[in-house]
Amino acid sequence: MKYSMTGSVVVMVLALSACDRPVVVAPPAVVTVPVPVPGPAGPTGAAGPTGSTGDAGATGSTGSKGFTGSTGDTGATGSTGDTGAQGQRGKTGGDTVIVIPPAPTTR
Repeated sequence: MKYSMTGSVVVMVLALSACDRPVVVAPPAVVTVPVPVPGPAGPTGAAGPTGSTGDAGATGSTGSKGFTGSTGDTGATGSTGDTGAQGQRGKTGGDTVIVIPPAPTTR
């Protein structure tokens, strides 16, 4: 363990010593030159000539319409089905008795 740590320190020292160090260069002195301030704006110049109008493109052709197809035939109407047999009419129940059980007694 101590040899690997010593070896890695040696490799780091060699790697960092191989790097180029940049040379520090002093920036050049700035010379200020007085700049003249512009005067007021002059009169507006004359307008230039109007440009020519471009050519209009050609109009595209219109395609022809397709034919309308023929209308199909109407299908045959089916026949009406038979009416089923009628059942007998139910009888009225005049003798119906409803029995209600008594309420349970509480103790």
